[in-house]
Amino acid sequence: MKDVQRVQPSEAQVYSGITSIPWIIKPIWGLLTDVVPIMGYRRRPYFILSGMLGVVSMLFISLHSKLQLVFAILALTAGNLAGAVADVTVDACVAQNSISHPSRAADMQSLCTLSYSFGGLLGFSISGVFIHLIGPKGVFGLLTLPAALISLVGILLSEPQVSNFAYNEVNQKFHDAAKSMWTTLKGPDVWRPCLYMYISTTVSLNINEGLFYWYTDSKEGPSFSKEAVGYIFSMGAIGSFLGALLYQNVLKNRSLRDMLFWTQLLFGLAGMLDLMLVQRMNLRFGIPDYLFIVIGEAVSQMIYRLKWMPLLVLCSKLCPSGIEGTFFALLMSIGNLGDLSSSWGGGLLLHVLNVTRIKFEDLWLAILIRNILRVSPLCLLFLVPKGDPNAFMLSTKDEAETSEPDNIELAYLIHSVDDKF
Repeated sequence: MKDVQRVQPSEAQVYSGITSIPWIIKPIWGLLTDVVPIMGYRRRPYFILSGMLGVVSMLFISLHSKLQLVFAILALTAGNLAGAVADVTVDACVAQNSISHPSRAADMQSLCTLSYSFGGLLGFSISGVFIHLIGPKGVFGLLTLPAALISLVGILLSEPQVSNFAYNEVNQKFHDAAKSMWTTLKGPDVWRPCLYMYISTTVSLNINEGLFYWYTDSKEGPSFSKEAVGYIFSMGAIGSFLGALLYQNVLKNRSLRDMLFWTQLLFGLAGMLDLMLVQRMNLRFGIPDYLFIVIGEAVSQMIYRLKWMPLLVLCSKLCPSGIEGTFFALLMSIGNLGDLSSSWGGGLLLHVLNVTRIKFEDLWLAILIRNILRVSPLCLLFLVPKGDPNAFMLSTKDEAETSEPDNIELAYLIHSVDDKF
């Protein structure tokens, strides 16, 4: 968007939100993999099809030198759709193996988290180098390789074939699942935390595009190269991983409200590092831009992960019996919808303050407004249950009222909050 389409930061924020829509409706893809087998297989065809879609969309972008904006957005959305479908299919496989091998469930979840963190670290580390060497379109061409590997996973995956599947019952299964989820959502034990999750995500306005343009294009800024920006984001991946380790080993038994209070507060304070950077305060203290940004990115991502981990635990406790996986996906999609609202809200803020490719005079004000809004969800902590995060949150009455669909295989379980996002 920045180098090829030459859009403004506020526009890039909006377009980024549009291309992420497939991640918001992930429960639909989860239901498809669970209840609609293709040629007798529930997982393999979805891997193959998502890989093919990813290859086609990335090739489409890389082979067109003057791609119109609308087609670029459609192609990027298709690429995200391919990633979302493959992601939920992986989740389904992990969940099935966790059920059949319960003693290995924790190991599989840890492996998924480690793989995600390592992939993020590797991808961010080399992205800037390849953009410098072969340009943005060349990088999209390279992305056909991991997409093709997804199809290869589907070809090599060993999966039992479903025989005599009643396709005429698919509509009823979807209806039963939707009814169960709606019944559960109406309970105050569920909709109140969901409302908090959406609002807390939405008000943390995403102005990352404005900061990215300032990193690379502003004369008053650090004028980082693409390689440097890639390395900075890789440090963020390390911070996110350290946050997960810190929560798992030290903080997982803290009460939900305490965790959300301190992480939300620290999240707002961490944003002040961006304000110090834009105001060039780090140079007054003799701290180089690169070192300051690397530290800030690692700290911010670590706090962001700590902020989301208790919400992830909470969501796992809100899921009714029988539709745990898909309902968990629904709850995560509420967070993804908050991310979309945050991205569009941030784009609107950048537009109102006239932050463009060459004008950054009021970027500091956008950062300050974002930081103030980040701490505003502290007023809504009453929506979140008190007590031990390991306690079951749904009341017996709510669980009893939740109708469980007959013969619906909904084993799909999300293993990471970073799927979107």
